[in-house]
Amino acid sequence: MIDASELLDVVLMLMQLSVFALALGLTLISFQSYRANPSDRLESAFIGFAFLSMGVALTTIVSQLSSPVTFFYIVETVPFIIGFGMLYLSLYR
Repeated sequence: MIDASELLDVVLMLMQLSVFALALGLTLISFQSYRANPSDRLESAFIGFAFLSMGVALTTIVSQLSSPVTFFYIVETVPFIIGFGMLYLSLYR
């Protein structure tokens, strides 16, 4: 029988997988848009979504570690900074 803690772990893992799938979906759509209509704005948006997808993946991996050191939190934050920076750039090009 599954106890509440194990059930919550499964739910969390499914939610994290959903977030990663949605991020990959946005990355794919932005890449297809860029290929159909190449522009600096769409290129920046694609790069931004790609980095956000990497950030989501790293966050999921780090959350599985029992006691991650601060370095891992820094590493997982960098793709989010780059990704949001590229999205910001795509809106102002």
